[in-house]
Amino acid sequence: MTNQVKIEDTFAEAFPMRGTRLIITAADAELASIAAGEFCGNASSVIGCDAEAGIEGLVGSDDTVDGRPGVSVLAFAFDRESLEKAVTARVGQNVLTCPTTACYAGLQSELKKDRIKVGSQLRFFGDGYQFSKKLEDRRFWRVPVMDGEFLCEDVVGTVKGIGGGNLLICGRSQGETLAAARSAVAAIRLQPDVIMPFPSGIVRSGSKVGSKYKPLKASTSEKWCPSLRGQTETALLQDEQAVYEIVIDGLSERAVAAAMLVGLKAAAESSGVTRISAGNYGGKLGPHHFHLHRLEEQSRHST
Repeated sequence: MTNQVKIEDTFAEAFPMRGTRLIITAADAELASIAAGEFCGNASSVIGCDAEAGIEGLVGSDDTVDGRPGVSVLAFAFDRESLEKAVTARVGQNVLTCPTTACYAGLQSELKKDRIKVGSQLRFFGDGYQFSKKLEDRRFWRVPVMDGEFLCEDVVGTVKGIGGGNLLICGRSQGETLAAARSAVAAIRLQPDVIMPFPSGIVRSGSKVGSKYKPLKASTSEKWCPSLRGQTETALLQDEQAVYEIVIDGLSERAVAAAMLVGLKAAAESSGVTRISAGNYGGKLGPHHFHLHRLEEQSRHST
């Protein structure tokens, strides 16, 4: 119990994904943030999107390759090939097109098999007028555009990431539960190496695998819906009127566990919260299990 909020003895079941980090810079922080936000559009879940993506945080001009303000974004997909396709398309449509931007690798990989080609593919937009520049062991492509040049790193590193860490925040009213979820999101956003890919970082449409309608891969999780209480089996307690889920993707187990821990603590300190749980499939599908009662230990000792 934390602040009289029950922390259920359960676990979040998460899945292996391939992850990468990009640093998007521009002439000012506003343009860098706009490009990063557009890059992350329609990237909430691989159930219906080509990738899961989100903004990791702002990067100061002292810490970017070109000395300009930047934004760090993380992107995840089930395999390297899918990640390369999604990232390259998103950079091409949403970063290259935005005024003054440049795009750099936020991760480096020694092994060629762990890299994805980004600038290496987007250079062809230059129609033969593009050229490359090498700094130490990194290659950058300079693509002519109408306001000068779009600079993009040739390849970007990837790592074995994790998708689907989660918290279920249950509360007595929609307003109180939403406030608790927002507090959790604010705490998680301060953590490195993680993103919350859904809009605002909060999910109201918790889903289950499959549907009565065969074409659908997922459908509403009716046992968590307050409006269906009495019509179907419910997972809700008598005084619970709202549930919000926070989904976390990360570059390591440790990062996901640490993010879940700070999110759980923030939500548990909010008024109107009755309990905090997590979503899983009985441990049969995802190999990464984040136990709510062991998050502190997992955040210290996981890889």
